[in-house]
Amino acid sequence: MDDAASLSVMTIFRSRLRPDAAANGYAELAARMESRARAMAGFIDFKTFTAPDGERLSIITFDTWDHHRAWRDDPEHRAAQRRGRQDFYAEYSIFMCEELRRHDFRLP
Repeated sequence: MDDAASLSVMTIFRSRLRPDAAANGYAELAARMESRARAMAGFIDFKTFTAPDGERLSIITFDTWDHHRAWRDDPEHRAAQRRGRQDFYAEYSIFMCEELRRHDFRLP
């Protein structure tokens, strides 16, 4: 894929939950935020993985920087971010990335 206009924008969110995150309502708010992201213009994908050591990795993909910024600045998402710092996360790092090149393979 060499068409720069079709390359995506990703947020890579690495995190560790606090021991009391579940009791504080993490699962419900996380499901709500994923649902909200999926409804946003330009949404492509949202995946979360958990490593054996408990670190979590979420990859959220949008088609343009404008759509990515709309998700970042969504008022409900901003409120969830504040709640995350207060009630859910022991630590996190956020990386914003632009797809420079892409190679795909699929077994026929």
